[in-house]
Parts: sequence; structure tokens; C-alpha cells
Amino acid sequence: MENIHILLIDGSNLLFQMFYGMPARIIGRQGRPIQGTLGFIGALLKVVRKLEPTHLAVLFDGETENPRGKLDENYKANREDYSALPEAETPFSQLPDIYAALDHLGICHRETWECETDDWMASYALGLGKTHKMTLMSQDSDYFQLITDKVSVLRYRGDNSVLCDPAYIREKLEIEPEQYGDYKCLTGDASDNIRGADKVGPKTAAQLMRQFGTLQALLNNVDAVTKPSVRESVRKSADRLLLNQKLIRLEGKYAVPFSLEQMLYTYDGQTSTQVLTAIGVK
Repeated sequence: MENIHILLIDGSNLLFQMFYGMPARIIGRQGRPIQGTLGFIGALLKVVRKLEPTHLAVLFDGETENPRGKLDENYKANREDYSALPEAETPFSQLPDIYAALDHLGICHRETWECETDDWMASYALGLGKTHKMTLMSQDSDYFQLITDKVSVLRYRGDNSVLCDPAYIREKLEIEPEQYGDYKCLTGDASDNIRGADKVGPKTAAQLMRQFGTLQALLNNVDAVTKPSVRESVRKSADRLLLNQKLIRLEGKYAVPFSLEQMLYTYDGQTSTQVLTAIGVK
């Protein structure tokens, strides 16, 4: 098949974006909230119409123990505990409707069982993405490290969506996409509760990546860091930075849930309203 374009959607990321980003709580036909579902399917179909993918899958984080939590108990420990909230007030309450909508559309979807969604996305990017055009849809900047001439990251914002390619990373961060993981090890990641090196912000991290190329090269040649405070910070943070690599780096080592043939997709023109009406929620 010629002109293959694979679209992979980080479903959990999109669900949270839509659940909390919709302007109001919307109640469906059966008396339960559906604003997350409405936003999710609307965004998905808008992207499908714009990108016209030939293959499509939506991947979700399952309720399994996070393997990175075994490396660092603080990893994502800042995330909200939804167990204390009424079920209808959580994004997860709308998953059954979203799954029903995806089934109705004939779109592959699956929850992870031994890793995180970004691990599956990485396996696809580092596998099929070597030979086929691929778009990864997510707000999670961890995916920037997977960007190549064939693999892009779509940050969905309606009409203001941004398609991030190598030129985008070079312009915005002044580093190469493959350096992004090490760059983030240095700066840390507040959203995942990952602490970086003190006195190393985005500009300094980018300068260090341009000078040394990789985190390991930086650690091997830390005496060459010009600024004393940064040099000492990197030296003292060496163990932390190597741990960050294990938390942040996406290596694509997990088996993926769908083959290329299984992800084959043709959009039939349905609107989000038609889909939600068909599954009985609107």
C-alpha cells in the first residue's frame, strides 16, 4: 500500500484534555455527563478529516502498576487521587462511551497492560515509523524525542493545533529531537514529578546539549562546563540525572497491540453528533 500515514492517538491524554477543557458539563440522553466523550470524538474526527490517515489506533493507559514507579516512588506521585471522587466526576467514567464510539467507527483501541501508552507509541515510532509516515497525537512533550523526518507530534488545540516536526524542535528549543530526552533529564518534568539539576533551566540545558551532544557525554566531561555553579550542580546531580534517563527515555521495547493491517482505517464521513446518537448517549 502506497502513501501510508499512521495516526496514533494518546487516548488518556486526549480524554483529560477534553474532560477538563470543555466549557461546561454536558448531560447526555441517559442522564450522565458526556462532555469528555463529545470533545474526544469531535477532536478525533476533526483530526481525521484534516490528516486523512490510512491507519489509525487509539491507545489508553490501563489500570496496571506503573513500571517507572518501581524506579522512583515519587514518579507521578503528584497526580490527583480520583478514588475519593464520585465516579461521575472523573474522566474515567466516560471511557465506556468513548470505547463504544470507537467501536462504532471501527477504530482500533486498547489499554496498556505492562507499560505506559507512550511506551507503545515509542515502539510504533521506532518500528513502523522508520519506514512509514506517522503522526503521534498528544500534549505530552515526552514524544518530542521520537520526532524524525517521518514521525511528527500533533498537539491538538482545535484550529490552533500545532504539528511538531524536526524544524519545530530546532526553532523552539535549539536542539535536535533526539536530544530532547536528555534535555528533559536536565530540566526535570514537573508534570511527572521528576526533579532535574538545580540551576539548569531550559536555556542552559539546550546550551549543554549543543556543547556535549548527550547527557552521558556531559557527565563524562563535566569539568568542561564553563559556569562553576552549573558545573557543580551537574556533578552533584549525576545519579539523579541517570535515573531521569530511565524515567524519561522512550526505547520502544514493548510489543505493540496492533499490526499495520489491523489499524487500516477509512473514514466514512460521520459527524460526532451522528456517532454519539448512534451509540445512544446524545
